[in-house]
Amino acid sequence: MTDTSTRGQEGQESAPDTGVGVYLYGIVPADVQVSEEAHGVGDPSTAVTLVRHGEIGALVSELALGRPLGTPDDLMAHERLLDATAAEVPVLPIRFGAVMTSTEAVVEELLAPHHDDFRTALEELEGRAEYVVKARYVEQAVLREVLEEQPEAARLREEVRSLPEDASREARIQLGELVNGAVSAKREADTQELLEALAPVCVLTSVREPTHEQDAAHIALLVELDRQDDLEAVLDRFAARWEGRVQIRLLGPLAPYDFIVTPAG
Repeated sequence: MTDTSTRGQEGQESAPDTGVGVYLYGIVPADVQVSEEAHGVGDPSTAVTLVRHGEIGALVSELALGRPLGTPDDLMAHERLLDATAAEVPVLPIRFGAVMTSTEAVVEELLAPHHDDFRTALEELEGRAEYVVKARYVEQAVLREVLEEQPEAARLREEVRSLPEDASREARIQLGELVNGAVSAKREADTQELLEALAPVCVLTSVREPTHEQDAAHIALLVELDRQDDLEAVLDRFAARWEGRVQIRLLGPLAPYDFIVTPAG
């Protein structure tokens, strides 16, 4: 699939500090109809429209160039529009912050040169969207597991409890290292088990880096939209089996941020 995050930046031009530019969200099929209620970045935000070329189009909105871009509200508006689009039609997300000088530039510098690559990538995404599984250990439960499985950790825990804070500094460091290593090993094993169970209902999977020390799994999935129920059934089984040990959340459908890659060659 085409790396639209990179392509969007390649098409970005230096814009003057005043005036109006064209903000880019993503690439979609040309026959998409944009809701009149769709609004994007900016304050006040402007309506989202579609700039078409051939069989593809770019979701865009006007943007006043004299204001800073990059507030949390802007980022949320960018992602919200793309995720809502992904629930209905295939979309290739463009990296947050891409601005071009005009709709003519969008066609001439982005859509026309990469038309066939974008069209092929959209065909591959038809009927599919990204979902993200976030699983997090219940802190006391995973700590109890580690202490039961690691006698040295249990010994250090008792040592820490019996000594003043200053005197137990080294033992605390050792205990932290043991616990972190044990949790990392559990995360690797639990992530692999979850991946194997999810594989039959997914087109592609991608393991994300942990965002928290208690993360049990953080996985992006490319899934057929009509298989969401199957995906949820797998996660429900794990939630029941891991009750009291791991909490699982499913996010999606989302734009396929983790599955846009540069074509070979």
